[in-house]
Amino acid sequence: MPCPSPIIYNLFPLLAGPIPDWLTHLPRIARMGFDWLYLNPIHYPGFSGSLYAVKDYFALHPLLIKGVEDDPFGALTDFCQQAQAQGLSVMLDLVLNHTASDAVLVEEHPGWFARNPDGSLKHPSCINPADASQVTVWGDLAELEFWPPPDPEGLLHYFLGVIRFYLEKGIRGFRCDAAYKVPGTFWASLIQETRRLNPSICFVAETLGCRLPEIKQLQSAGFDLLYNSSKWWDFQAPWCLEQYRTNRKIAPSISFPETHDTARLITEVGGNVALVRQAYIFAAFFSAGLLMPMGFEYGLPKKLHVITTRPDDWLERQYNLTDFITQVNHMKRACPVLQEEGPINRLSKAGRPIVLLRKTGERQPGTVLAVINATLLPQKQITLHLPKLLGQSGGPIREITPGAEPLPLADELTITLEPAAIRLFYREGLSS
Repeated sequence: MPCPSPIIYNLFPLLAGPIPDWLTHLPRIARMGFDWLYLNPIHYPGFSGSLYAVKDYFALHPLLIKGVEDDPFGALTDFCQQAQAQGLSVMLDLVLNHTASDAVLVEEHPGWFARNPDGSLKHPSCINPADASQVTVWGDLAELEFWPPPDPEGLLHYFLGVIRFYLEKGIRGFRCDAAYKVPGTFWASLIQETRRLNPSICFVAETLGCRLPEIKQLQSAGFDLLYNSSKWWDFQAPWCLEQYRTNRKIAPSISFPETHDTARLITEVGGNVALVRQAYIFAAFFSAGLLMPMGFEYGLPKKLHVITTRPDDWLERQYNLTDFITQVNHMKRACPVLQEEGPINRLSKAGRPIVLLRKTGERQPGTVLAVINATLLPQKQITLHLPKLLGQSGGPIREITPGAEPLPLADELTITLEPAAIRLFYREGLSS
């Protein structure tokens, strides 16, 4: 598998500014222990200016090449090379279920697009699950027809050309936006053809908000990882662990404390940094992959926006969690159990303030116990029978919680959990 457990930094293009300015962020990103750098779409946008309304896949967003006098794609190639020199592979958003309404492709291949009964372009839309009468329509976007595609070979050839073009610039992975809106058979062909060009290319399926059948149809597509919804879990409801058990049979997943599509977590939790720390450690524990958007490390309060975000937003830094994030990333990289999608079992009863989750390794034997305070109140005199919780056999038990003061570990351990605390205990398994 090209990228079994990526630790991904989302460099948001409109926040980072012109491509040459991206270079200044590389040393910090590398020091924090990330090994992948993900870019949202960088292409020339349609009339709305949205990153996700692609007008021309083979041209760059004007704001990203401002001041670039030479070949703009040369700047991208240089960035990818310098990122690689610092241990960072670059992943690019691949949007192929829709384009901008005024896209070059609409003119070149009008027959590839979905149409309304009157022949006009069909715009993507969504219905509010709580009120079916509330429908959001994205008028700046035009849906490509994939169910079935009118010209499957033509579409495949075109998007393989897009991929090949960016591979030549140094891109080494693709985050496939709304992957479930495209048939798994089409993805399978595209991924297979790409890996004939380079077998190490990583493909990540963005699958947030879709139903189980929509994910299942991607099972044979060849994706390396899926997104999961653990960010929205309250540690109590059963849905998250049920989703995890189902989806891990399809592919490993990526957790995150926030994304470019969500509100900033620090704003969402009213400035409670303990909840921010808990969310990042939990994401590192829960899934094989981990993603963090640009600015999370500094508590930027303003939501990333695909049209209006600008580099000046970077000045609104509230604190510095780079050392903490470095510790979490290094913890994840050092613990084999946290680098795979092994079984997770709840050891505590639902509704209890203290949540106990045990994650077991499959590729390499071992167990990690997460002890989570799911409340904003301190929980005192919590007694943990560690050998029972982590398994009776294996190596010595040790705490791996980043930044935690070392505890004198015993078979029976009594601790106090601060509000929104999370503690991780690890026992390496014995090879058979």
